[in-house]
Amino acid sequence: MADYVYGPGRNHLFVPGPVNIPEQVIRAMNRQNEDYRSPAVPALTKTLLEDVKQIFKTTTGTPFLFPTTDRVFSLLWIDQQQRLNFNVDVVESDWGYGADLAALDYKLRQDPSHSIKAICIVHNETATGVTNDLSAVRKILDKHRHPALLLVDGVSSICALDFRMDEWGVDVALTGSQKALSLPTGLGIVCASPKALEASKTAKSVRVFFDWKDYLKFYKMGTYWPYTPSIQLLYGLRTALDLIFEEGLDNVIKRHNRLGTATRLAVEAWGLKNCTQKEEWFSDTVTAVVVPPYIDSAEIVKHAWKRYNLSLGLGLNKVAGKVFRIGHLGNLNELQLMGALSGVEMVLKDIGYPVKLGSGVAAAAAYLSNSTPLIPSRI
Repeated sequence: MADYVYGPGRNHLFVPGPVNIPEQVIRAMNRQNEDYRSPAVPALTKTLLEDVKQIFKTTTGTPFLFPTTDRVFSLLWIDQQQRLNFNVDVVESDWGYGADLAALDYKLRQDPSHSIKAICIVHNETATGVTNDLSAVRKILDKHRHPALLLVDGVSSICALDFRMDEWGVDVALTGSQKALSLPTGLGIVCASPKALEASKTAKSVRVFFDWKDYLKFYKMGTYWPYTPSIQLLYGLRTALDLIFEEGLDNVIKRHNRLGTATRLAVEAWGLKNCTQKEEWFSDTVTAVVVPPYIDSAEIVKHAWKRYNLSLGLGLNKVAGKVFRIGHLGNLNELQLMGALSGVEMVLKDIGYPVKLGSGVAAAAAYLSNSTPLIPSRI
């Protein structure tokens, strides 16, 4: 029975990361290890570092590929910085709301001595499906002529949502391989502006594994890696980037907008509410769905997996038991999403929620049938 653990067919993975891995990427990673100091791997790494800049939309940033994973969301980021003895001023927002820009404006106005060294913000909060307006954050910094660095967690946004590192004056941005890039977990991808690199030279924070200085030294040597990388992930990243560039990054972003909009229309047709409180904050990579008080959202997730081999995201922290999450990011198309939405409807029916079967699917289908473009290579 060990081989039957997933049942017939395939698992329908609709959590907000890790995501489905394209067959082309799986095939690219199906290879033996190589000597990472041989001429081949540095040559591959050089092209990856140059091409990774495109997903951040930067020409001036310096990228770093860390053999690691992400562990950065708003609450976790606060915890990490406090453990490292940074003086962290937490700006709270209610769950389902975006960053409090008025509070940020006030704090910068009250800081003429520029004691604030960095603004840290999550671009897309996967727990609640909230996307923050980074351009507005940059405008506030510029209004006060404040030199604080702008540090952005783009783990569930970069390669799926509009992200403009240079235009928005982002100083450090990071993402993870298992999100919109549609790779296995294992690569942390960081890009740093010239301003951030300069600041790192005098920063007194403790750094070892993630010290940019070590990487920059090996960049100059042309070998690129101070630590052993995953050869398989490097070849997988090469193929993942090729797939994104073949589709066109702007088209990838538009596709995610279609999938996000279709999901929100389905939720509305089910008579349920989005955890995100305003349309301006809606996420195109994950939708957190609020359930009625008499339903434990964890039961929805459990039942979906047990009966339909459908993986949905649990509610986290303050919204545990109150929401379930539908991830719609990565290498994903309209019909895959429609299958997941039909599965969610069946689960809702099974657990006693009075959903009209076909209601959400019909709303999503009506939208997608009018908005999905022809595949360019098949025109």
